[in-house]
Amino acid sequence: MTSNSRTVHLAVYDTFADWETGHTTAHLARNGYTVRTVGPSREPVTTMGGLRVQPDLSLDELRSQDSALLILTGADTWDAGDGLAPFARAARGFLDAGVPVAAICGATAGLAREGLLDGRAHTSAVSFYLAATGYAGGSRYVDADAVTDGGLITAGPTEPVAFAREVFALLGVYGPEKLDAWYRLFHDSDASAYEVLEGE
Repeated sequence: MTSNSRTVHLAVYDTFADWETGHTTAHLARNGYTVRTVGPSREPVTTMGGLRVQPDLSLDELRSQDSALLILTGADTWDAGDGLAPFARAARGFLDAGVPVAAICGATAGLAREGLLDGRAHTSAVSFYLAATGYAGGSRYVDADAVTDGGLITAGPTEPVAFAREVFALLGVYGPEKLDAWYRLFHDSDASAYEVLEGE
């Protein structure tokens, strides 16, 4: 990773699935990261849950060197034309610069269309969802909750906790023992994990 920034950028656009990154952004913020939202413009967007979000900056203001990570959430609009294709192109710029990208749900289809999954192990909702994009990466599809390949994280829509786990591992937010405990607590409701989390 070429950036030393403690700023993470969260892409926001109309119909973005607000629940998919809640664990990720909340625990990054609690661990010293600044989360900045990036919209198609600086005009407010409305999430799938009906929340209005005022982006901190527009996509054309985003620079990979100012970021530790770009997060792309799912949205109905990923599969409704090319309106979000500029975000997939931005992801290409981040990866080319050695700055990680994390994509969940419909954003994985956007990356597939951009050709970013053709040579990387990845996952999504189901394999045939990505196959419908016509991409060439089907042989690299992994049936897993979340997958990290180099600087790219992918996950399906039902795996926000696993998605967060991969982000924390990639950025070094938690050590292995604490990361495992965090996952057991939030994914499995394992109360014994509290002891590890409170002990560090």
